[in-house]
Amino acid sequence: MKKDSLTQTSFVLVPGYWLGGWAWDAVAAHLRYRGHNVIPVTMSGLDPNDPHRAERTLGDQVDSLRSAVSTAGADDSSVILVAHSGAGFPASVLLDQDPTVVDRIIYVDSGPVADGSAFDTSVPSDVQEVALPPFEQLAASLDGLSEEALELFRQRAVPMPASVMRDQVSLENDSRRNVPSTIIACSYPSRVLMQMAREGNAMMAEAALLRDLELIDLPTGHWPMWSRPADLAAAIAATIAATVDHMPPGRTKV
Repeated sequence: MKKDSLTQTSFVLVPGYWLGGWAWDAVAAHLRYRGHNVIPVTMSGLDPNDPHRAERTLGDQVDSLRSAVSTAGADDSSVILVAHSGAGFPASVLLDQDPTVVDRIIYVDSGPVADGSAFDTSVPSDVQEVALPPFEQLAASLDGLSEEALELFRQRAVPMPASVMRDQVSLENDSRRNVPSTIIACSYPSRVLMQMAREGNAMMAEAALLRDLELIDLPTGHWPMWSRPADLAAAIAATIAATVDHMPPGRTKV
């Protein structure tokens, strides 16, 4: 999808588990103020008004992304896909199916997943949906989140379709690793994440195989769209420069 110019960029913002496109409201406002087109996505299975929500699959979520990036690029804009947390799963499948579908992918406290991986294979086969667990049971940093943000998260969280969480992905197209990629590291410094990747950590190993990767550190918790929305928007917007092979000072390409 590479364009001759990136004067018009569309950002497709995909939240992680239990969240809808509303989670990006503050970040989207900052990006629009900068003049960018923004499409926040509520993934298939996370629309509370969908009567068949709990039956949706990872394949349905991939279809959601494909539709969103197609809409984003309809006016010949360059498309940057922003995947937070568990959205790395459908994003990885989409890029496996068509590595040319976006100009760049940004993983926010996330990363590409490997063939055969699943978010949680321990979810029983007879469970149809998984509600947001108590915050103290989440294996993710809540740093920087206010009580108001936590309450909004709890109120608006939608149970995840269980099949999305337990199904293993099938990836076979090596060209997915050529897609220009950015990891915005929040919960852990990027140097730690890449050390984990090189050591074969199950959640990060695929990042070590990316052929065009830049790293941005944004120290905060796992939900930077709430804890540091303006800074996250700035980091996202700054990747436009990297997409045209210009690296601003202080950034790392590996």
